[in-house]
Amino acid sequence: MAEVILSMKNITMDFTGVRALDNVSFDVFRGEILGLCGENGAGKSTLIKIVTGIYKQTKGAFYFKGNEMHIQSPLDAHKAGLSVVHQEIKLVGSLSVKENIFLGHPETGNLGLIDWKKMRRKTLALMDRLGVTINPDLPVETFSIAQQQIIEICKALSFQAELIIMDEPSATLTEKEVALLYTIIERLKQEGVTIIYISHRLEEVFKIANRVIVLRDGQFVGIEPIQNLDRNQLIKMMVGRELGQEFPEMNRPVAIEEILRVEHLARKGILHDINFSLRRGEILGLGGLVGAGRTEVIRAIIGLDKKNVSGSVYINGIKRAIKNPSSAIKNRIGTITEDRKKEGLVLDMTVDNNISLANINSILKHGLLSNKIERKIAAEYIQKLRIVTPSAKQMVINLSGGNQQKVIIAKWLNTDVDIYIFDEPTRGIDVGAKSEIYKIMEQIVMNGKSIIMISSEMPELIGMCDRILVMHNGRITGSLNRNEFTQEKILELAIQ
Repeated sequence: MAEVILSMKNITMDFTGVRALDNVSFDVFRGEILGLCGENGAGKSTLIKIVTGIYKQTKGAFYFKGNEMHIQSPLDAHKAGLSVVHQEIKLVGSLSVKENIFLGHPETGNLGLIDWKKMRRKTLALMDRLGVTINPDLPVETFSIAQQQIIEICKALSFQAELIIMDEPSATLTEKEVALLYTIIERLKQEGVTIIYISHRLEEVFKIANRVIVLRDGQFVGIEPIQNLDRNQLIKMMVGRELGQEFPEMNRPVAIEEILRVEHLARKGILHDINFSLRRGEILGLGGLVGAGRTEVIRAIIGLDKKNVSGSVYINGIKRAIKNPSSAIKNRIGTITEDRKKEGLVLDMTVDNNISLANINSILKHGLLSNKIERKIAAEYIQKLRIVTPSAKQMVINLSGGNQQKVIIAKWLNTDVDIYIFDEPTRGIDVGAKSEIYKIMEQIVMNGKSIIMISSEMPELIGMCDRILVMHNGRITGSLNRNEFTQEKILELAIQ
């Protein structure tokens, strides 16, 4: 019989007026890869924070290797052999690889001084264990996100981790980098390390997990061997219903009228002679691998990147000089950025404050800010977009990822822009929230607005777009109409 390494017993977590976890119990076996699934707000993050000592559960207990745990901090968890590799890297960029790996528990010599040579040797040994080569002496900030995640894994292993929780580890990785991550996970599994793998990309869960556990609204729904489930069954466990068709029906009319034209857009060493048009009432996709230049095109159009940028932007046939994001808004362009927490929201402000942020004029009365008008506007969008929040005065940082994304969309709907740019609109969002955001996007274009959509998920591009432009190394390598869409064609153009 498989050895139980982690056992959760009746875990309950209450916050003020909210029960985040309700009597959750399950076991994790040594050496398995357990997928942890659930919609945003299901309780996954709360569970992780209990295991790693950030939160203390209201009721219940958990056991690691048969011992009841009373962990007070993440460092306690590390020392016990429990580690987390977060989606958002927690390393210190200015410190070297070896310094990051042994931060908080440096190797010392006989006199109590830091033994740099020993730390370097151990760092190289950890890298060799994972089958990778990373210079231990260079600052972490010089490495890619994928390499930084490997450094995070090495840091966990430096504490002799026996259970590693990986929280959306592939969200920002290329396909090649994801394949390397899978190889490392398999190596760790063969060594007997247990992995709890959290991902909204269900295909990943089916690819690498042995079993999958599902939480919904803070409650345990079930735990099953992965071979006993298909995608629809897993989605039903997560959302409590059949999701139905993932993407909206494509019944919108063919778009003809041009609203945006970009001519000879270039940025020295990054973008090369970009030309395209966007039509009123269409969703235009920008496809390609990570690093192809998709986001850079958008940043150049809205004036975020200005150095060494050339080319022309026409809106409704008139040439416009867009010098900064404020100028873009004046030209009725709104951007839902790739990094919603850093660039899309003010996390320590409330929902209603964030919704009104891009259009302060909408909440003015006699030249003064009106809290009453702001609350009314927020209430309208909370209802219209089905934003799950206790109130409009809830701090945005406390919302789930899907609801944070809806707040950003509400912010731009409140400005009544004509062109919406969605950069990775469903990254880190569960399948139920994805479906709702797709419906919002469909309604936007049905109302005569237009969308440029960047996505690394080819099924998403194929399911949502009228046309797809594919990029590689800062160039547009091809344009596909809806009747030409296939993943093979997109990939072929993306790797030219």
